[in-house]
Amino acid sequence: MSAVICGSLAFDSIMTFEGRFAEQILPDQLHILNVSFLVPALRREFGGCAGNIAYSLKLLGGTPLPMATVGSDGTDYLARMRSQGISTEFVREVADAYTAQAMIMTDRDNNQITAFHPGAMMQAHVTTIEARSDIKLGMISPDGRDAMLQHAEQFKAAGIPFVFDPGQGLPMFDGAELAHFVELATWVTVNDYEAKMLCERTGLSCAELSLRVEGLLVTLGAQGCEVWVAGEKTVVPPVQAEAVVDPTGCGDAFRGALLFGLEQGWPLARCAALGNRVGALKIASRGGQNYSLDTAHLIG
Repeated sequence: MSAVICGSLAFDSIMTFEGRFAEQILPDQLHILNVSFLVPALRREFGGCAGNIAYSLKLLGGTPLPMATVGSDGTDYLARMRSQGISTEFVREVADAYTAQAMIMTDRDNNQITAFHPGAMMQAHVTTIEARSDIKLGMISPDGRDAMLQHAEQFKAAGIPFVFDPGQGLPMFDGAELAHFVELATWVTVNDYEAKMLCERTGLSCAELSLRVEGLLVTLGAQGCEVWVAGEKTVVPPVQAEAVVDPTGCGDAFRGALLFGLEQGWPLARCAALGNRVGALKIASRGGQNYSLDTAHLIG
């Protein structure tokens, strides 16, 4: 069973700020904000939501089909994916653009500030989704605005159940558009901040949203995950990480586990429990695609 994962492939420039953002930003001076952060550590990693989710799903034994775009500088990324056994048949190269770039700065409390250049991602809508016998699941993760809108409609038309994971792309859409995504989707997953924004923009509570899909998952970081089904909430407890090194890609690791569980036909609470375990393992390594998993221990 294959899962089409629509979203970004990006290069992440990950920086570490040894202080706290809250100590550098004065709330009453936001209208004249002018700050600078010294970041002694800088790394360049393979990232992007589609890439990170595909990496997690592949480690667990699933079959990811990332649907994304790269620019003229994306050759190394494609070669790496193929070496990991991840198909690139739905990854399109755009010659006159750069691959998407994320500049991510993390403070000592694991708060993050991200700047994102979409680059080739803005052409993601050109690739279309069609029904195919081996494709059983899909996911809409942050991508170009047109791509997210069109791919959601295409999943629905093809009869492919999909997860709506708006992530950092959520602010691009108004309440009516978000409500339409929910109507098209089979499942929705957001973090706690995104859940508040989704509820505010649609005018629907988490309980009400869960009545429109088969399930809503709200990740809470170190506090675990809320699973909403038919208006009822279940809290799936967190997993203690052995080390907290870098939160980049933890949400994507969770989503790869979610897709794996859905492929297996698991109930959502079990999917979330696996996602919590995988996220706790990911946070102990730097970057979004540098961790390994003992699948026999995790799943068996």
